Amino acid sequence: MSDIEQIPVTMTVNGKKVQRFVEARTLLIHFLREELNLTGPHIGCETSHCGACTVEMNGMSVKSCTLFAVQANAAELTTIEGMANADGTLSALQEGFRQMHGLQCGFCTPGMITRAHRLLQENPNPTEDEIRMGISGNLCRCTGYQNIVKAIQYAAAKLNGTEFQEAAE
Repeated sequence: MSDIEQIPVTMTVNGKKVQRFVEARTLLIHFLREELNLTGPHIGCETSHCGACTVEMNGMSVKSCTLFAVQANAAELTTIEGMANADGTLSALQEGFRQMHGLQCGFCTPGMITRAHRLLQENPNPTEDEIRMGISGNLCRCTGYQNIVKAIQYAAAKLNGTEFQEAAE
């Protein structure tokens, strides 16, 4: 038995209430991945610079590598695993990333989609510049961002009931 104190935490993750005991030093990203087996949020830089660990907590995008699990006590969390529609079909953002080729290696994709989801909640019809600013805390080393921006524009149009119009190049 460990001499390290275990602290009880209770939170709602992807609509399900969870209760566990954690060490005070347990990072939220490790809690999600190791305790709850939610491996969508990735461990990238562990310094909050890359955004691969982005999750939604109480209606805000947060980087789970810089929060302790105890800080999420009583919180509502959503990870990429909770982004699909209730019937299991792809969300508008997931569909947008698929249709617009918004991913290559896929490492940044869970955090990027989670951040884009919050962006579209805050601004349902963002401009290209607003999208670029909104995802600026999430790094992608593969795509050059153009198709990620298109994917978010696609999702915004779909959610707004309008047709997506790609800009002429």
